[in-house]
Amino acid sequence: MRCPFCGNVDTQVKDSRPAEDHVAIRRRRFCPACAGRFTTYERVQLRDLVVIKSTGRREDFDRDKLERSIRIALQKRPVEPERMDQMISGIVRRLESMGETDIPSKAIGEIVMESLARIDTVAYVRFASVYKNFQAADDFDRFIDELRPASKTEA
Repeated sequence: MRCPFCGNVDTQVKDSRPAEDHVAIRRRRFCPACAGRFTTYERVQLRDLVVIKSTGRREDFDRDKLERSIRIALQKRPVEPERMDQMISGIVRRLESMGETDIPSKAIGEIVMESLARIDTVAYVRFASVYKNFQAADDFDRFIDELRPASKTEA
């Protein structure tokens, strides 16, 4: 593993342990060249996924991009980091087990929204506002009005 500080390719693993509910391995590494310490995560990847954008453009699936968008939606919300990591891993497993390597971005967005709706409604609305490209406050009103009947029947 290349050192992110000096670029040395001869780094050493100092500690390994399960992470993210045993779906990843967390490795603490040390670089003998610059004495830098850093952490890497190793995960099983069932297949290489390709995202088909709404414009038809294709790009490799990026777990980090998915994680960033979910973390933004959940920013300052009372959701434990472990719960967030479990949700992200669950989404990725679901995408990998769909049987297709080409996945429309719309399908990914729907799965993320479904997952966020179960965890935190504020994060769900935040994500939806970007995903559905809300342009005005009326867009929020309409979206939240769609949520209200469901929450009244559950109460």
